[in-house]
Amino acid sequence: MITSRANPKVKQVIQWQAKAKERKSAGIFLAEGFKMYQEAPEEDIREVYVSEGAAEKAKRQPAIWEKLSRTGYETVAEDLFSRMSDTQAPQGILCVVSRPEYSLDQLLRAEKPLLMVLENLQDPGNLGTIIRTGEGAGITGVIMNRDTVDVYNPKTIRATMGSVYRVPFVCEDDLQETVKRLRVSGIRTYAAHLGGDKNYDELSYGGGTAFMIGNEGNGLSEGLSALADGYLRIPMEGQVESLNASVAAALLMYEARRQRKQGV
Repeated sequence: MITSRANPKVKQVIQWQAKAKERKSAGIFLAEGFKMYQEAPEEDIREVYVSEGAAEKAKRQPAIWEKLSRTGYETVAEDLFSRMSDTQAPQGILCVVSRPEYSLDQLLRAEKPLLMVLENLQDPGNLGTIIRTGEGAGITGVIMNRDTVDVYNPKTIRATMGSVYRVPFVCEDDLQETVKRLRVSGIRTYAAHLGGDKNYDELSYGGGTAFMIGNEGNGLSEGLSALADGYLRIPMEGQVESLNASVAAALLMYEARRQRKQGV
């Protein structure tokens, strides 16, 4: 059992929790909780840390205990695990996972791609929720720029609830050039925009489609908006001007899903 704060593995995990640069350099991200561990691809799990109490709990859950026997794990003292965790009330299990590798070409090879293009999102909960909701809606990938919050931020990972393992995503240096490439590939791009002239359910998303969502406070940049094939709006009642980014994204993704299921 690991009991010392001076243990190099403990120090490394604490550093990974705090510094995106260190996670990137190591090619890993951290996933906490029994669900995140259970859904993690075994071949991508590098290390597993389990608190004393969580180890006893795991023994009563055959699927988790069998997986732990295959991946291996190290037991950590309760107080020490709390220091290693990024959560207020940790479940007592944390795994170090290799980062997946995706490319834009891979996303474009999908049949009738349904993509989310995210510019400068700053809230890790929004990004994680969009990825999670996107899996439910059947999107084929997420494209974001370098100024969007780190997809491997521990809060983002938690918000995905495991979808980060299954939804392909890429981070691009120049979203404007990427959107131009989408258009060349026959994918129509739509900007969620206050200046939209049509409601989101009045447009057709049966073919290759990409929805563009901008920063929570400022929306999409003028340069990226100008490249859209169309502006769409989400109608509002009362004095509400706009919706949370992840809520707006959910409406758009599920409208596309509805149309495709009904053959609209």
